[in-house]
Amino acid sequence: MDKTKIRKLIYHIKHRYATMNNVVVAIAVVIAASWAWGSISMMQRNFALQKDIDAKQRELQLTELEVQTLQFEQNYYQSNEYKDLAARERLGLAGPGEKVLILPPNSATAKANGEPAPKPSRQVLGVSNFQQWVNFLSGKSAAQLQK
Repeated sequence: MDKTKIRKLIYHIKHRYATMNNVVVAIAVVIAASWAWGSISMMQRNFALQKDIDAKQRELQLTELEVQTLQFEQNYYQSNEYKDLAARERLGLAGPGEKVLILPPNSATAKANGEPAPKPSRQVLGVSNFQQWVNFLSGKSAAQLQK
């Protein structure tokens, strides 16, 4: 390109686009853009901080519930009811008027044959499920059903 064409282009840009109004508008656009960017970044930061605060509040509520549960357990363990149940369970003690039944441990053959007894099925009973319900709802006694 020729020097004169470059000078004409620069002159044309200076006088046509570099006016005071255009400079003021460009500065206003830059200021508005920076304000919008700052606002958006601040809102994002506030959102993250609020999310952390909510998580901490949920954690605090959970901890308070755990403390209350532990206080209830502590009160229960200090109660006479618990002491009575613990003495019955661990020491084999009984209340007045009660009798304690102590069973011997199972023998080796009982442990070896520890399979549970088979449950009777409908075919063994000889009565359908529907008929059993009818008998139950009609109030028939076991003695009547065995006849």
